[in-house]
Amino acid sequence: MPVLKSGSRPPWVGLGAAVWVQIAVGNGYNFPLYSPSLKSVMGFSQQQLTMLGVANDIGENFGILPGVVCNKLPPWVVLSIGATACFLGYGVIWLAVSQTVQSMPYWVLWLALCVATNSSAWFSTAVLVTNMRNFPLTRGTVAGILKGYGGIAAAVYTEIYIAVLQNSSSMLLLFLTLGIPLVCFAVMYFVRPCTPAAAGDDSAEHGHFFFVQVASVVLGIFLLTTTILTDVLNLSAPLSYIFVAIMVLLLMAPFAIPVKMTLYPTNPKKPSTLGLPIGSSDSLIPGEGNSDKTKPLLTPSSSATQLGSLNDSDDASDIDILLAEGEGAVKKKKRPRRGDDFKFREAIVKADFWLLFLVYFFGVGSGITVLNNLAQIGIAQGVDDTTILLSLFSFCNFIGRLGGGAVSEYFVRSKTMPRTIWMTCTQVIMIITYLLFASALSGTLYAATALLGICYGAQFTIMISTASELFGLKHFGIIYNFMGIGNPLGAFLFSGLLAGYVYDKEAAKQQGLNLLTKSASCLGPNCFRLTFLVLAGTCCLGSVLSIILSIRIKPVYQMLYADGSFRHPQNLSH
Repeated sequence: MPVLKSGSRPPWVGLGAAVWVQIAVGNGYNFPLYSPSLKSVMGFSQQQLTMLGVANDIGENFGILPGVVCNKLPPWVVLSIGATACFLGYGVIWLAVSQTVQSMPYWVLWLALCVATNSSAWFSTAVLVTNMRNFPLTRGTVAGILKGYGGIAAAVYTEIYIAVLQNSSSMLLLFLTLGIPLVCFAVMYFVRPCTPAAAGDDSAEHGHFFFVQVASVVLGIFLLTTTILTDVLNLSAPLSYIFVAIMVLLLMAPFAIPVKMTLYPTNPKKPSTLGLPIGSSDSLIPGEGNSDKTKPLLTPSSSATQLGSLNDSDDASDIDILLAEGEGAVKKKKRPRRGDDFKFREAIVKADFWLLFLVYFFGVGSGITVLNNLAQIGIAQGVDDTTILLSLFSFCNFIGRLGGGAVSEYFVRSKTMPRTIWMTCTQVIMIITYLLFASALSGTLYAATALLGICYGAQFTIMISTASELFGLKHFGIIYNFMGIGNPLGAFLFSGLLAGYVYDKEAAKQQGLNLLTKSASCLGPNCFRLTFLVLAGTCCLGSVLSIILSIRIKPVYQMLYADGSFRHPQNLSH
């Protein structure tokens, strides 16, 4: 991994760059925008279309390989792989939708969509792992911000789709093919391990995070408002282009922090002591009385003495401990306890690992079913233009991700409350939401979509923070990406096998067609009613498992946050 000297680059530059990469991560949310064109041009049935939605989710969430690679290669290489996958995958889909290539085989499109959206896994792993390590003491906040921007990406693309691309699916796919790789190549230099920020209770750091959160909320409100105005009032250039320009400026807001730190530098009482990323085998410790001088932490003759001093010293900070955990830098127990750094094979034999996986699977796996079928759900309930539905879901998804990180961070520090308590709360709300969808009562569609978006988004942030706290940051990339498999698994079971089949069967019944015939539209609540009832049942089970998990891990949080701030287990007596 590239090495930065202590103080050479603050982590806020990387966070600002990561915001743009996270917008690229949201490319998979565009499926509802171009899926109707894909269905009509290729003559697919709803079940065929939902299986393409499964491909969309498999690619987006299959991050085992990126999780392994991120500990072996620098972030820019990981981002480059993602950009290449994006170019190749969306390029093939564009060729089909634009009819540049006639009669594209179904399996080719399925694989192309997997490759295209797999770029998200590479992008997300690179920026999330890097920034979680750059801000090791504020994991919930950082995860909430980054996943929040990933969630609001759908509204960003919808704004571009309506205002610039004039609702053209082929132009949108061409934009995804060329635009996303260009953005990633432009910012990849800044996404790199660097000197972590000061301690988590630093007031300036809190102010910086608050600024980014406020900027992201302003962006979300702006996107939702302008998307509705552009769509309802049919606004055209140049006003629509002005909206896009303002959106770009708001996306640049996080860069104001490193600019401010450059123009108005502060002199902290205790500067950061280490400049190497977690996971590096060449960690450094500061020289006595001189923060600019460093010496190797691990040498054959001195490593044991220095590490013993580091672990036993009452003055050793949490950041020092976290950064010292390089490859072989700290001698671990054969059986790590929760909160330590687990290897992947050590984590997967733990009951808490699988409980967290199942809770996440039931929450996000059911939510992605609604997202993949959102256009058809809207049409079935009498909504002609579903772009507002998608923009609303995107905004609320963003609020859920940002709020899930901020709220869980507050309560875990003030009450040592396990973050998974909030997964329980959101899944209970999701049960009510699915029942609202199933009832198809007049005026409830938008409210149900908004509630589902908030709850769906919160699941992401809470899972990420919980996984990092229970199983550590050293192998966080692969552990987090394995948890992410719950998303495409849910899409396959609930969307591909259930929702698509029920929809096509009802459409055939309405029109007197054979179920094996090609595309037919379905209207009315029966198109998805059975699907929603099944989803409500899965969230009931998820809520019960979440309560069990919260009870099991409460002692862990009481240990980690006993004094109101994160304390690494190595800083505590065993």
